[in-house]
Amino acid sequence: MVPVTGKPLLEVRNLQKSYGDYKALTGLSLELQEGEIISVLGPSGCGKSTLLHLVAGLSRPDGGEILLHGQTIATAAKMLPPEKRGINMVFQDYALWPHLNVFENVAYGLKEKRMPAQQMKDKVAGALALLQLEGFERRLPPQLSGGQQQRVAIARALVTEPRLMLLDEPLSNLDMRLRVEMRTEMSVLFRRLRMSVFHVTHDPEEAFAMADRLLLMRSGAIDQFDTPFACYHKPASRQAASLLGAINVLKGQFAGTAEDPAIACSAGRISGILCEPGGRLQVNGPAELRFRPEALALLQENSDIAGERDRKTNILEARVVHCVFEGTRWRTLAETARGERLYLFSEDYVETDKDIRMVLPSHAAYLYGL
Repeated sequence: MVPVTGKPLLEVRNLQKSYGDYKALTGLSLELQEGEIISVLGPSGCGKSTLLHLVAGLSRPDGGEILLHGQTIATAAKMLPPEKRGINMVFQDYALWPHLNVFENVAYGLKEKRMPAQQMKDKVAGALALLQLEGFERRLPPQLSGGQQQRVAIARALVTEPRLMLLDEPLSNLDMRLRVEMRTEMSVLFRRLRMSVFHVTHDPEEAFAMADRLLLMRSGAIDQFDTPFACYHKPASRQAASLLGAINVLKGQFAGTAEDPAIACSAGRISGILCEPGGRLQVNGPAELRFRPEALALLQENSDIAGERDRKTNILEARVVHCVFEGTRWRTLAETARGERLYLFSEDYVETDKDIRMVLPSHAAYLYGL
């Protein structure tokens, strides 16, 4: 994570935006440090694209303010035009000029600034080399692959040396293999250049690959804002846990204490970790336990259950409903005696209708009040 310098590059203060009766942002505040990469993650309609457009200058806030290097660039009363903000944006659909070749697309911003021809040529050449696009200068966008077009869009954004780079779902139009390659390349490139990046995505894996800090949004507000590690291992809400893969759910009553949290449910007493203020959880009050499929491990039929429990783990029982091969592992769907659905992964096929026992470590089970 980028160290806090005390002088943020971007400041968002109590930002508000509505569209008719719909409140897209409800008083959001955050800071982005120089050289930091923040990835914004959230479900559709949470306000992440609205936030990005307000920072870019494509929309005006209804309240609050946005500052860049301490200068106010947007309020409800005044707006600094997008072209004067020193911000560049890479769009989901690349937004390349189809009639301009690669060189001309990358040089477009420099030409608008009336940069001398030789200096412009040198800068474009450097940007193309950085993005591994040497030899593509005369090709038109339709002659490029999706990954190559995205590289051109990034080169065009980088060549003018923006103070802040905005990424709007930059990899969503690429196939899975290219997405994995490009998110790694972008992460390496931006860190090498010490770029300040504000990145919006719907893909948790892309966010984890890119971010110094994750901004998880819900209903126009911040749900959690922390390092990827902290968000993953202690999601601040049920919604954050679900967003980050904790799709298995057991509901019941809170049956423990702050020092020994647990839930009493159809599977018995299941211990976990508190992931929100304990004041919401009252003894015998409604509670929910969430955990990821990869947190579950199949228990062999001849395993010592008592020994497993001694290692601060929970034992769950279910019956297999479905098992499908996903290339590197088997995804199994099982149901508890009360019909609660649980997903898990295994290295081998598990027969349908087979009764199974699973180990769930307490530290991977997240407990919330309802």
